[in-house]
Amino acid sequence: MGFDELGLGPDVLRAISDVGYETPTPIQEQSIPAALTGRDILGCAQTGTGKTASFVLPMIEILSSGRARARMPRSLILTPTRELAMQISNNFDEYGKFHKLTQALLIGGVSMDEQSKKLGRGVDVLIATPGRLIDHFESGRILMSDIKVLVIDEADRMLDMGFIPDVEKIVGQLPKIRQTLFFSATMPAEIRRLADAFLMNPREIHVAPPASPAETVIQRLAVVGTGDKRKALRRIIESEDVQNALVFCNRKRDVDILYRSLRKHDLAVAALHGDMAQPVRLQTLEAFRNNEVRILVASDVAARGLDIVDLSHVFNFDVPYNPEDYIHRIGRTGRAGKEGRAFTIATPEDAEAVSAIARLLGKEIPGFEVAGLERGKLGEPAEKRTRKPRASKVKAKPEKKKASAAEPKPAPARRERRRPGKKEPAESVVGMGSHVPAFLLRPGGTGEAG
Repeated sequence: MGFDELGLGPDVLRAISDVGYETPTPIQEQSIPAALTGRDILGCAQTGTGKTASFVLPMIEILSSGRARARMPRSLILTPTRELAMQISNNFDEYGKFHKLTQALLIGGVSMDEQSKKLGRGVDVLIATPGRLIDHFESGRILMSDIKVLVIDEADRMLDMGFIPDVEKIVGQLPKIRQTLFFSATMPAEIRRLADAFLMNPREIHVAPPASPAETVIQRLAVVGTGDKRKALRRIIESEDVQNALVFCNRKRDVDILYRSLRKHDLAVAALHGDMAQPVRLQTLEAFRNNEVRILVASDVAARGLDIVDLSHVFNFDVPYNPEDYIHRIGRTGRAGKEGRAFTIATPEDAEAVSAIARLLGKEIPGFEVAGLERGKLGEPAEKRTRKPRASKVKAKPEKKKASAAEPKPAPARRERRRPGKKEPAESVVGMGSHVPAFLLRPGGTGEAG
């Protein structure tokens, strides 16, 4: 089936042809005709399956007639990350270049005043992250009473990032009568609850995630000691013909640490993660696309939505927690029939995560030995550092001499108290101990024999 059989107009088909697409993907083939009829859609499909075009193309057709009013956008696309929002915006520019649709991109890290100016002129398509959209709405800069089409993209990622309360708040401000296109890579119970609340009689479309990356991607697995990961990465880069590469870390703090390490060794490297200011992120991406930076160290969230042409290498500095993220990561290389290379650096502690990836692939990742480093083995316990016992700072108490059972313990000596100004009596009174009441010792008192 070709795009011309999906019900799209000639201008959209011409734009698709200019981009170079000929055959729709399974999610596009099922979603586009249903969306053009006005039905709600519940789509379950992984990133990288062509999901963006499956809602952008029909939206262009639906919005081609009509005109937006000031501060009242006609459609809304909610997405979890700034990078994904920018990718969707670029797709609208590509596919809608023969239409006169206007759009605004509401993302963090960019001046709200500039965004407000666009909203004031009226936009057909509003692409936003939840937090920034709520900022504009609460400041009175936008009205959402004219939204005709709502798209919620990467719903499960929004759940992971804690955006679901914001999404529910936003949807509560939209018209009840609208078309909703809801997409998620997975369908846990919370996401299913949202879909049931937001959609009316949806067309459900499930596209199985790819079980393996493209055959043009050569995969290798290097198992090294925990302290050798950075050295292993540098040596693989030195031995490979790396034109440009994405290096994935699981955590943002590891992105910064690895970036500083590679830069210290004079590599043309940049970092990309969610805590960076938006102008810096845009500048970093532009430098990477222009080959001013050869290596980009990134987290999964920051790299989601990136589309780098002719990427020669992908390095998994950390084994991904989710095996499907492995497919997503290494699928960035080996595109359009070109050969790509993907290296994963694991430690013995990563045995479970590597096994999960192998189960998804249906085969083991071929091993790779890093020159000059001892090859590790998955599942071996990590080496434990032996420490000398610390000398106790508490002084040992001298051992008490045990009293013999034959020798009774002497009674403790009683301390005698003296009151100031009182004299010691000349004689002690029998039976009264060392303390005798003073009245008994006075002359003529009862203390003398009578």
